[in-house]
Parts: sequence; C-alpha cells; structure tokens
Amino acid sequence: MGAHSVNQQQFADALLNPVLPAPSGLSTWNGSDPAVRFAVYRNNVTVSLIDALADTFPVTQQLVGEDFFRATARLFVASEPPRSKILAFYGAAFPDFLANFPPVATVPYLADVARLEMLRVHVCHAADDPQPAPETLIHILDKPGLLPHCRLHLHPSVRVFRSRYAAVSLWAAHHGLGDIGNIDPDIPEAAYIVRPALEVEVIPVSVAAAGFLADLLAGVSLGEAAERSSNADMQEELADIFHLLIKTGSVTGISHISGEQYE
Repeated sequence: MGAHSVNQQQFADALLNPVLPAPSGLSTWNGSDPAVRFAVYRNNVTVSLIDALADTFPVTQQLVGEDFFRATARLFVASEPPRSKILAFYGAAFPDFLANFPPVATVPYLADVARLEMLRVHVCHAADDPQPAPETLIHILDKPGLLPHCRLHLHPSVRVFRSRYAAVSLWAAHHGLGDIGNIDPDIPEAAYIVRPALEVEVIPVSVAAAGFLADLLAGVSLGEAAERSSNADMQEELADIFHLLIKTGSVTGISHISGEQYE
C-alpha cells in the first residue's frame, strides 16, 4: 500500500479513528482496494496498542474482565494516539481516561490501580544514578544538628503513590501478595516505589509517610518536611523511613540548604 500523495496528518488521524474513511491518494501494488488494505492495517495498529495497554495494566484488566477492558481500551486508543516512540509508555493518560469513564463509575478505585501500574513502568525505565559512599550517609546521620538543614537527592526511579482507596492492597492481592477478600477498598493507602537494582519494588507506607517522602522528592529539606508532618505517629515513623531509604539505595546525594554537597 503506497501513501506518497497522502497528507500524513490525515493518514494518522484515520489510522486510529474507525469512523474516518481511508485517506484519499492511497494505492496498492497489486491493484486491490486500498480502503480494504487500510482497514486491515488500521485494525492491526489498534490491536497492537490494545495489547500494549493490557501488558501495562494487567491488574486493571483483571478487575473488570478481559472483554470489558479491551472494549474500553479500544475507545481510549481512538481518542489518544501514541505520544512517545517507546511503546511501553503508551497509556500514560489511561488512568485519567478511566477516572472520567462513566461505565466504571461503580469501580472508583480502578483509575488509581491503573495509576500505580503506570508508575511501575516509569520506575522500571528510569535512569540509574550512583549512590554516595555509605560513610557519607553515616556522617550526616550522626550529626543531628546538621540533618534538618539537608536535602536528600533521591534515585531517579523513586515515585510516591497515594490513593483515596486501597489501591496498593488490591494491586498486591492480584499478584498473590494478600487476600482480596479481606480488603476494604475505601481505606486510603500509599506506597513507595523504587527500583534499587533490576526489579521494581512497591513498598506499602502510611499516608503520612508518603507525604513526607513526597516532600523529600520535591527537594524540601528534612527539617521542613518534618515540620509539615504534624501527625504524631509520623514523627515516630522517621527512623523507619530513613531505614527504608538506605535499605533500598534510594539516596544518591545529600546537600545542605546553603548549596554545599556531601559526597
């Protein structure tokens, strides 16, 4: 099928929108109907994008069933063309699509589960960054007066996930990490997502801890982040949070608010 005289934008629009006719100017090498050939090509492209969404959102698919998921994904594909050359990143807007999709209004946590699954993709493909020497961390942690004035630079793969629903437990249960029958979907949950080596880890944390970690990720100093966490339980969690950061190799650098770097 040739498309030398076809407007590329018209071709792209028609490729993902089954309502639009095949663009004019198409030709085939054997004289067959170009509209029929284009329809086959369009279906192949659509199916490949639906398959990509199913690979990225397996738990989302399990929650609604394969047939419903693929029908929903087909509608999404028609409205959202790929924006990245990396197929794994296709579907970044799918969680928002689900959040505003009336047929899944009775499954309010579905969009958040999809967000969690998309975050895992970005964590998996994030860049690497070397960790500072262990003695650097020990040096800073041993100076309580210095610590509040420091910023932690976290690994590029780090993401903080927060949901009004039990999205973390629902995701974990579908991976054999819990009993879905014991989950109250209306309980807010949070997770710390990181790729310390080659495997993405989804680590449940409290909602308060997630707020603290999100502040650190945004570049807030340790002291200011602690002040923002007025929850008394959160203050007791600080030691566990530091242990989590060190255990997962999340800290790639430390700097003083004055700009001085510690290596």
